[in-house]
Amino acid sequence: MKAAIYSRVSTSVQDNENQLMQLRAFCQTQGYEIVTEYVDVASGGKSDRAAFEQMFAAASRREFDLLLFWSLDRLSREGVLKTLQYLQRLTAWGVAYRSFTEQYLDSLGPFRDAVLAILACIAKQERIRISERTKAGLARARSTGTVLGRPRALKLYELTEAVAMHEQGFSWPAIARRFEVHPDTVKHAVKENSAISTGSGA
Repeated sequence: MKAAIYSRVSTSVQDNENQLMQLRAFCQTQGYEIVTEYVDVASGGKSDRAAFEQMFAAASRREFDLLLFWSLDRLSREGVLKTLQYLQRLTAWGVAYRSFTEQYLDSLGPFRDAVLAILACIAKQERIRISERTKAGLARARSTGTVLGRPRALKLYELTEAVAMHEQGFSWPAIARRFEVHPDTVKHAVKENSAISTGSGA
């Protein structure tokens, strides 16, 4: 079986060599042929790791049959949901995976379905928590008068009224509240209208 090794440490102060030595020795005992080693020195909290991206690109092309990593948190620390999606992508491409330190995390082993079911359950709870935090954040933003979504432009009749309000001494925030837009939107529109009017009268 052709195997690829993935190793990651967070900082340059740490050393990948300890992981690599154990992973290489494990492959030898299992009779795996190591075709590539992917090594990152980066946080596991992000997916934009050079070797990580190269590894997934190679996996999509089936350049190896098995991905071996030291532990699941060495593969990713982006949360259970994202990590589960990575494992599912490997499975969809026909690439097996195996954790050196977590014997139960082996897509070729007897606990594969049980482990994935547990991870899926945890991922579902994670999605719920993310959704709840998002809703709470939106509600808090609305309660403070923050306008959500893509800023909209003032309609012509709104612009006319906004200009009149500005000439009457209303502040930008006050005018913005009238039309439920950001103060910068009002300010920009009114000043742009003034420049056009001045230019046309010249």
